[in-house]
Amino acid sequence: MSNDAPSGVLSKALAVLQAFSIEDTTLSFTELRQRTGFAKSTLHRVLGDLVAARLLDRVQERYRLSGLVFELGMRASVERGLLEVATPFLEDLYERTHELVHLGTREGTEVVYVAKMGGHQQAPSPSRLGGRMPLHATALGKVLLSHAPADVRESALRGPLERKAPRTITNVDVLTRQLSDVVTKGVAFEYEESAVGIVCVAAGIFGPSDDIVAAVSVTGPVHRFQPVRHATSVRAAAAGISATLGRRAELREH
Repeated sequence: MSNDAPSGVLSKALAVLQAFSIEDTTLSFTELRQRTGFAKSTLHRVLGDLVAARLLDRVQERYRLSGLVFELGMRASVERGLLEVATPFLEDLYERTHELVHLGTREGTEVVYVAKMGGHQQAPSPSRLGGRMPLHATALGKVLLSHAPADVRESALRGPLERKAPRTITNVDVLTRQLSDVVTKGVAFEYEESAVGIVCVAAGIFGPSDDIVAAVSVTGPVHRFQPVRHATSVRAAAAGISATLGRRAELREH
Protein backbone atom coordinates (compact mmCIF):
# COMPACT_ATOMS: atom_id res chain seq x y z
CA MET A 1 0.00 0.00 0.00
CA SER A 2 1.24 3.47 -0.81
CA ASN A 3 2.16 5.73 2.09
CA ASP A 4 -0.61 8.19 1.31
CA ALA A 5 -3.37 5.58 0.89
CA PRO A 6 -6.40 6.23 3.11
CA SER A 7 -6.58 4.23 6.33
CA GLY A 8 -10.24 4.43 7.42
CA VAL A 9 -12.90 1.99 6.21
CA LEU A 10 -14.95 4.73 4.58
CA SER A 11 -11.86 6.29 3.01
CA LYS A 12 -10.87 2.94 1.52
CA ALA A 13 -14.33 2.45 0.04
CA LEU A 14 -14.26 5.97 -1.37
CA ALA A 15 -10.83 5.40 -2.92
CA VAL A 16 -12.15 2.34 -4.76
CA LEU A 17 -15.27 4.15 -6.01
CA GLN A 18 -13.19 7.10 -7.21
CA ALA A 19 -10.87 4.78 -9.14
CA PHE A 20 -13.52 4.56 -11.86
CA SER A 21 -13.74 7.28 -14.49
CA ILE A 22 -15.88 8.28 -17.45
CA GLU A 23 -13.51 6.40 -19.76
CA ASP A 24 -12.83 3.43 -17.44
CA THR A 25 -16.26 2.22 -16.35
CA THR A 26 -15.13 -1.34 -15.62
CA LEU A 27 -11.91 -2.30 -13.88
CA SER A 28 -10.19 -5.57 -13.00
CA PHE A 29 -8.85 -6.42 -9.56
CA THR A 30 -5.31 -5.73 -10.78
CA GLU A 31 -6.28 -2.32 -12.20
CA LEU A 32 -8.03 -1.37 -8.96
CA ARG A 33 -5.01 -2.41 -6.95
CA GLN A 34 -2.75 -0.26 -9.14
CA ARG A 35 -5.05 2.75 -8.78
CA THR A 36 -5.65 2.48 -5.03
CA GLY A 37 -2.29 1.14 -3.85
CA PHE A 38 -4.08 -1.29 -1.53
CA ALA A 39 -2.68 -4.65 -0.45
CA LYS A 40 -4.45 -7.66 -2.02
CA SER A 41 -6.16 -8.70 1.21
CA THR A 42 -7.36 -5.15 1.90
CA LEU A 43 -8.74 -4.70 -1.61
CA HIS A 44 -10.50 -8.09 -1.53
CA ARG A 45 -12.22 -7.09 1.71
CA VAL A 46 -13.26 -3.63 0.48
CA LEU A 47 -14.54 -4.97 -2.84
CA GLY A 48 -16.53 -7.65 -1.04
CA ASP A 49 -18.13 -5.04 1.21
CA LEU A 50 -18.99 -2.74 -1.73
CA VAL A 51 -20.53 -5.58 -3.74
CA ALA A 52 -22.53 -6.72 -0.70
CA ALA A 53 -23.75 -3.13 -0.21
CA ARG A 54 -24.78 -3.02 -3.92
CA LEU A 55 -22.45 -0.10 -4.62
CA LEU A 56 -20.39 -2.19 -7.04
CA ASP A 57 -21.37 -4.91 -9.52
CA ARG A 58 -19.03 -7.79 -10.32
CA VAL A 59 -19.29 -9.01 -13.91
CA GLN A 60 -16.91 -11.63 -15.33
CA GLU A 61 -14.06 -10.87 -12.95
CA ARG A 62 -14.41 -7.11 -13.49
CA TYR A 63 -16.05 -4.45 -11.35
CA ARG A 64 -18.27 -1.49 -12.22
CA LEU A 65 -20.27 1.12 -10.34
CA SER A 66 -23.80 -0.10 -9.66
CA GLY A 67 -27.17 1.39 -10.51
CA LEU A 68 -27.58 2.23 -6.84
CA VAL A 69 -24.65 4.67 -7.08
CA PHE A 70 -26.47 6.45 -9.90
CA GLU A 71 -29.71 6.54 -7.89
CA LEU A 72 -27.96 7.98 -4.85
CA GLY A 73 -26.20 10.55 -7.00
CA MET A 74 -29.49 11.70 -8.49
CA ARG A 75 -31.08 12.05 -5.03
CA ALA A 76 -28.21 14.18 -3.76
CA SER A 77 -27.39 16.04 -6.96
CA VAL A 78 -27.52 19.81 -6.87
CA GLU A 79 -27.81 19.62 -10.66
CA ARG A 80 -31.10 17.71 -10.54
CA GLY A 81 -33.25 20.84 -10.13
CA LEU A 82 -31.10 22.65 -12.67
CA LEU A 83 -31.63 19.88 -15.22
CA GLU A 84 -35.40 19.91 -14.70
CA VAL A 85 -35.50 23.63 -15.40
CA ALA A 86 -32.93 23.68 -18.18
CA THR A 87 -34.04 20.72 -20.31
CA PRO A 88 -36.89 22.48 -22.20
CA PHE A 89 -34.58 25.38 -23.02
CA LEU A 90 -31.82 23.01 -24.15
CA GLU A 91 -34.30 21.19 -26.39
CA ASP A 92 -35.48 24.49 -27.88
CA LEU A 93 -31.88 25.57 -28.47
CA TYR A 94 -31.18 22.31 -30.26
CA GLU A 95 -34.25 22.76 -32.48
CA ARG A 96 -33.09 26.27 -33.35
CA THR A 97 -29.53 25.27 -34.22
CA HIS A 98 -29.53 21.49 -34.85
CA GLU A 99 -26.07 21.46 -33.32
CA LEU A 100 -24.63 19.98 -30.14
CA VAL A 101 -25.97 21.62 -26.95
CA HIS A 102 -24.19 21.39 -23.58
CA LEU A 103 -24.98 22.32 -20.00
CA GLY A 104 -22.02 22.59 -17.66
CA THR A 105 -21.22 23.49 -14.06
CA ARG A 106 -17.93 24.41 -12.40
CA GLU A 107 -16.03 22.27 -9.96
CA GLY A 108 -12.73 23.80 -8.94
CA THR A 109 -10.94 24.87 -12.10
CA GLU A 110 -12.81 22.43 -14.35
CA VAL A 111 -16.13 22.43 -16.17
CA VAL A 112 -18.30 19.34 -15.55
CA TYR A 113 -20.72 18.37 -18.32
CA VAL A 114 -24.14 17.65 -16.78
CA ALA A 115 -26.21 17.53 -20.00
CA LYS A 116 -25.45 16.92 -23.67
CA MET A 117 -28.04 17.04 -26.43
CA GLY A 118 -27.60 16.49 -30.16
CA GLY A 119 -28.42 14.44 -33.21
CA HIS A 120 -26.67 11.55 -34.91
CA GLN A 121 -24.46 13.70 -37.13
CA GLN A 122 -23.04 16.16 -34.62
CA ALA A 123 -19.49 17.44 -34.52
CA PRO A 124 -17.09 15.09 -32.72
CA SER A 125 -16.57 16.60 -29.28
CA PRO A 126 -14.31 15.63 -26.37
CA SER A 127 -17.19 16.23 -23.95
CA ARG A 128 -18.73 13.32 -22.01
CA LEU A 129 -21.63 13.37 -19.57
CA GLY A 130 -20.03 13.67 -16.17
CA GLY A 131 -16.71 14.39 -17.86
CA ARG A 132 -14.46 17.34 -17.21
CA MET A 133 -12.36 19.85 -19.12
CA PRO A 134 -10.13 22.71 -17.95
CA LEU A 135 -12.10 25.95 -17.69
CA HIS A 136 -9.77 27.88 -19.98
CA ALA A 137 -10.11 25.40 -22.87
CA THR A 138 -13.87 25.65 -23.49
CA ALA A 139 -16.48 28.34 -24.07
CA LEU A 140 -18.52 26.93 -21.17
CA GLY A 141 -15.48 27.11 -18.94
CA LYS A 142 -14.61 30.66 -19.91
CA VAL A 143 -18.11 31.81 -18.95
CA LEU A 144 -17.90 30.01 -15.61
CA LEU A 145 -14.38 31.30 -14.96
CA SER A 146 -15.24 34.90 -15.87
CA HIS A 147 -17.81 35.00 -13.04
CA ALA A 148 -15.98 32.73 -10.58
CA PRO A 149 -14.81 33.88 -7.15
CA ALA A 150 -11.50 35.72 -7.13
CA ASP A 151 -9.56 32.82 -5.59
CA VAL A 152 -10.76 30.45 -8.34
CA ARG A 153 -9.77 32.89 -11.06
CA GLU A 154 -6.36 33.41 -9.47
CA SER A 155 -5.83 29.67 -9.24
CA ALA A 156 -6.82 29.10 -12.87
CA LEU A 157 -4.78 32.03 -14.18
CA ARG A 158 -1.71 31.17 -12.15
CA GLY A 159 -0.83 28.70 -14.87
CA PRO A 160 0.59 26.86 -16.56
CA LEU A 161 -2.51 26.52 -18.74
CA GLU A 162 -2.87 22.99 -20.09
CA ARG A 163 -2.92 22.67 -23.87
CA LYS A 164 -5.79 20.42 -25.00
CA ALA A 165 -5.48 21.24 -28.72
CA PRO A 166 -3.10 23.27 -30.93
CA ARG A 167 -5.27 26.39 -30.54
CA THR A 168 -5.85 26.17 -26.79
CA ILE A 169 -5.17 29.53 -25.18
CA THR A 170 -2.15 29.09 -22.92
CA ASN A 171 -1.21 32.77 -22.64
CA VAL A 172 -2.55 34.15 -19.36
CA ASP A 173 -2.76 37.74 -20.65
CA VAL A 174 -4.82 36.69 -23.68
CA LEU A 175 -7.15 34.62 -21.52
CA THR A 176 -7.56 37.47 -19.03
CA ARG A 177 -8.64 39.82 -21.83
CA GLN A 178 -11.11 37.25 -23.11
CA LEU A 179 -12.64 36.82 -19.65
CA SER A 180 -13.18 40.57 -19.44
CA ASP A 181 -14.94 40.46 -22.82
CA VAL A 182 -17.19 37.65 -21.56
CA VAL A 183 -18.38 39.77 -18.66
CA THR A 184 -19.02 42.71 -20.99
CA LYS A 185 -20.69 40.84 -23.86
CA GLY A 186 -22.40 38.03 -21.94
CA VAL A 187 -21.04 35.26 -24.17
CA ALA A 188 -17.81 33.34 -24.63
CA PHE A 189 -16.41 31.82 -27.80
CA GLU A 190 -14.15 28.89 -28.50
CA TYR A 191 -12.35 28.28 -31.77
CA GLU A 192 -10.83 24.78 -31.90
CA GLU A 193 -9.44 25.21 -28.39
CA SER A 194 -10.74 22.01 -26.78
CA ALA A 195 -10.42 19.90 -29.93
CA VAL A 196 -9.53 20.36 -33.58
CA GLY A 197 -12.49 20.96 -35.85
CA ILE A 198 -15.08 22.37 -33.42
CA VAL A 199 -16.16 25.87 -32.46
CA CYS A 200 -18.55 26.99 -29.75
CA VAL A 201 -20.51 29.81 -28.11
CA ALA A 202 -21.66 29.82 -24.46
CA ALA A 203 -23.56 32.01 -21.98
CA GLY A 204 -23.96 31.97 -18.21
CA ILE A 205 -26.92 30.87 -16.08
CA PHE A 206 -27.38 32.81 -12.85
CA GLY A 207 -29.21 31.92 -9.66
CA PRO A 208 -31.57 34.08 -7.59
CA SER A 209 -28.63 35.70 -5.79
CA ASP A 210 -26.97 36.56 -9.13
CA ASP A 211 -24.20 34.00 -8.62
CA ILE A 212 -23.37 31.96 -11.69
CA VAL A 213 -24.62 28.39 -11.32
CA ALA A 214 -24.01 26.93 -14.79
CA ALA A 215 -23.47 27.73 -18.45
CA VAL A 216 -25.11 26.61 -21.69
CA SER A 217 -23.39 26.28 -25.06
CA VAL A 218 -23.84 25.26 -28.68
CA THR A 219 -20.99 23.49 -30.47
CA GLY A 220 -20.60 22.81 -34.17
CA PRO A 221 -18.01 21.85 -36.78
CA VAL A 222 -15.73 24.66 -37.90
CA HIS A 223 -16.62 24.20 -41.58
CA ARG A 224 -20.33 25.01 -41.13
CA PHE A 225 -20.98 26.52 -37.69
CA GLN A 226 -20.58 30.25 -37.04
CA PRO A 227 -20.71 30.85 -33.26
CA VAL A 228 -21.37 34.59 -33.54
CA ARG A 229 -24.60 33.98 -35.48
CA HIS A 230 -26.00 31.92 -32.59
CA ALA A 231 -24.88 34.12 -29.70
CA THR A 232 -28.32 35.72 -29.30
CA SER A 233 -30.08 32.34 -29.12
CA VAL A 234 -27.62 31.02 -26.55
CA ARG A 235 -27.96 34.17 -24.44
CA ALA A 236 -31.75 33.89 -24.61
CA ALA A 237 -31.70 30.25 -23.48
CA ALA A 238 -29.40 31.08 -20.57
CA ALA A 239 -31.58 34.03 -19.57
CA GLY A 240 -34.70 31.85 -19.71
CA ILE A 241 -33.17 29.23 -17.45
CA SER A 242 -31.98 31.93 -15.05
CA ALA A 243 -35.44 33.53 -14.88
CA THR A 244 -37.13 30.19 -14.28
CA LEU A 245 -34.70 29.35 -11.47
CA GLY A 246 -35.52 32.74 -9.94
CA ARG A 247 -39.29 32.13 -10.11
CA ARG A 248 -38.87 28.70 -8.51
CA ALA A 249 -36.92 30.25 -5.65
CA GLU A 250 -39.63 32.87 -5.11
CA LEU A 251 -42.34 30.21 -4.99
CA ARG A 252 -40.39 28.24 -2.38
CA GLU A 253 -40.14 31.34 -0.19
CA HIS A 254 -43.92 31.90 -0.17
